[in-house]
Amino acid sequence: MKQTIIQVDAFTNTPFQGNPAAVCVLETPQSTEWMQLIAREMNLSETAFILKQESDFNLRWFTPTTEVPLCGHATLASAHVLWTEGYLPPEEVINFQTLSGLLKARLQGDWIELDFPANPSEVTTPPTELVTALGVNIKTIVQNSLGYLVEVESASIVRDLQPNFSLLKTLSVPGVIVTSVGESNSEYDFVSRFFAPELGVDEDPVTGAAHCCLAPFWRNKLQQDEFMAYQASARGGVVKVKYDGGERVFLQGQAVTVMKGELWDK
Repeated sequence: MKQTIIQVDAFTNTPFQGNPAAVCVLETPQSTEWMQLIAREMNLSETAFILKQESDFNLRWFTPTTEVPLCGHATLASAHVLWTEGYLPPEEVINFQTLSGLLKARLQGDWIELDFPANPSEVTTPPTELVTALGVNIKTIVQNSLGYLVEVESASIVRDLQPNFSLLKTLSVPGVIVTSVGESNSEYDFVSRFFAPELGVDEDPVTGAAHCCLAPFWRNKLQQDEFMAYQASARGGVVKVKYDGGERVFLQGQAVTVMKGELWDK
């Protein structure tokens, strides 16, 4: 079987920045085992598989080791591929059927807007392993379905953080978000990083799902509905966030194709 696969850098308009995702638009259904093998072969934080179903698209996401219930950057990359490769006209809204329900994508000028579920957090008592693994002073720790969300004192602490990944992997949660309010002279309202060694990704370059957690957190802290956010990984990426306190978060990002090839499965 010969199958086209496209690599897209998401949450950036510059090649080799943002978060890379592989996107495979399937012609026929494939097994979960096959998709997991392809994701392992691509060895990116996420590989997305799209299958047309009547007026919607089925969308699934795989890390090199497991399927995940929600992935923002690979959804952004998938929408980019469907429009730029001619599967849909740019003015058409894309409906993705996923493990997280119906997700929508639409073009807003030069940005792609994703309609995602909000993921609010609750106050929790952190395990000592988490504090030890991060090795920094902590202001706040809350928990959501994605894992722990940790607020620290400054953006410089977020940027310079060097966590103990082996210790993080022992935590019984998918991931850890570390965040801080942005620098006073910065265009960014908040910065963050996301670590998920349990999912086979020590650090994810830019994480849409994390911003579904960050939006309610920072709305409560900063008392505003719109944010310009920066994920301060080595590659870095920009996310526009809109959240009015309801059940949905609107994330905007840009994307650029960097590679297109043919997958041979003999």
